[in-house]
Amino acid sequence: MINIILSYALSMVFLGCSQSVDNKSSTEPLLAIHDKNEQFSDTSTNKSKKIQIIDIAAVGDIMLGTNFPDISTLPPDASALLMPADSLLRNASVTFGNAEGVFLNKGGKSKGSGANVYNFRQPESYGTILKKYGFDLLSIANNHAYDFGAIGVESTSRVFEANGLKFAGNKTNPFSIIEREGVKIGLVAFAPHNGCLNLNELQAAIALVKQVKLKCDVLIVSFHAGAEGSKATRVPRRHEIFLGQDRGDVYEAAHAVIDAGADVVLGHGPHVPRALELYKSRLIAYSLGNFCTYAKFNLKGISGYAPLLTFKVDQNGAFTEGKIHSFLQLGEGGPVKDGTNAAANLIKRLSTEDFPESALRIDAQGNISINK
Repeated sequence: MINIILSYALSMVFLGCSQSVDNKSSTEPLLAIHDKNEQFSDTSTNKSKKIQIIDIAAVGDIMLGTNFPDISTLPPDASALLMPADSLLRNASVTFGNAEGVFLNKGGKSKGSGANVYNFRQPESYGTILKKYGFDLLSIANNHAYDFGAIGVESTSRVFEANGLKFAGNKTNPFSIIEREGVKIGLVAFAPHNGCLNLNELQAAIALVKQVKLKCDVLIVSFHAGAEGSKATRVPRRHEIFLGQDRGDVYEAAHAVIDAGADVVLGHGPHVPRALELYKSRLIAYSLGNFCTYAKFNLKGISGYAPLLTFKVDQNGAFTEGKIHSFLQLGEGGPVKDGTNAAANLIKRLSTEDFPESALRIDAQGNISINK
């Protein structure tokens, strides 16, 4: 069975390749890859090389408003929702988020109804909003990717492609690669949900990560996994069952993909923040929670915490430093700056509790460093 899974994963890489070269808009300076003129010794060749530092901005779930079942759950001005985080999102060399739900004006078959069933159908014009605020890489691997069936998936792909947004997470688009000043940055995205690259098929996930790593310098792995809600802030180091579904063992998966070559792991799905961990000099964010989720989402208490993570990695993918920027979602949703640093302090506490062995140090302002 493992051989079959491995063969499937390898064939999927070459048949589903969406590698491309992409750059931020020329109207925005690339602030994030800096030639520090620092040197390190390459013991394999005994030559010196310059270190390039890559700035990455990452957020969790994004759902800018749904026109289903009607337009009453659309915001008055969707283009203004992300304005409070404008410079942080646009000034990074690479900006990542999880696109929760599809981009489709009308039609498609909703996946059902009931107390625990939600369907998110964002107007296709909202794709330009993600472009405007500098998003580069988007995960489409989540439990809302197929809310309106194949029509919704196809429409989302068209919208993203029309706006130059690179995405990953299903069999058609298992990964994407962009380039920043000669450094190739890849994204692979997983989720334990129908139609997505399945996080619970771990050997296939490992095989895919290994293959994509051969094509890029720095590889980001995203997963939409784990239990949900205010009681799901901890990383339990086991498979999590939520609403009768196996939502994966995020600890095992994160370590496994880094062992396979991943350089950054960005989690989301629990709708609340979780801990950060440093493993083999690689950064793991176990959940970035909600970031911009207008209506239809529970934003009470810590569910309204909206962290924006900025961090630097070197050209080999090793973490160097970062910061948790604290935002809140109030009312119907949309991030606003939080002067109390609530999200940062929650993540600081959870990181200490769940990973006391980690070398990360987080201060009260959200600055992240390596404890040497």
